[in-house]
Amino acid sequence: MTRVLKMALVVAFGALLAGCPKKPTTVPSADSKSAVSQASTAGVSGDATGRGRGLAEATPMGDTNVTVQSIIHFDYDSSAIKPEYTAVITSQAKRLAANRTLKLRLEGHTDERGSSEYNIGLGERRAQAVKRALMLEGVAEAQLATVSFGAERPVADGHSEAAWSQNRRVELVDAGR
Repeated sequence: MTRVLKMALVVAFGALLAGCPKKPTTVPSADSKSAVSQASTAGVSGDATGRGRGLAEATPMGDTNVTVQSIIHFDYDSSAIKPEYTAVITSQAKRLAANRTLKLRLEGHTDERGSSEYNIGLGERRAQAVKRALMLEGVAEAQLATVSFGAERPVADGHSEAAWSQNRRVELVDAGR
């Protein structure tokens, strides 16, 4: 597809999402937040995993056949990958290189600030940044797909920096074989 056609699809998708009612979300309890922040994911260990989530939280649309492998968080209005996520990128690249049939879906998200169209674009830029980083580590492009949800799937409710920082992310989701 040409770049113009892709952008037109992104804008049309954003307009469609803007007209859709938001699905209710829940904020995990303090106990689950503690467990969530200590979780590690397959092939990744330590704090650089970007806080894994339980299956119910990882699949807001109810799809129980996906697993979030890692989460990479971003600064406000940025698609630059922070240095603390280098280990996540490297670990995921090794996992994908070891099994060329594995695929990841890179789901870009933003906080609630900004227009729907802007947030769809920012989510896409974040997902593309993660895709480029994985490809630089040797992952085949065919193993990666990107999608932007903008601000439509927050993991934290609220209108504060604490909530917004959790929502600015790219989720690396196993997309099957």
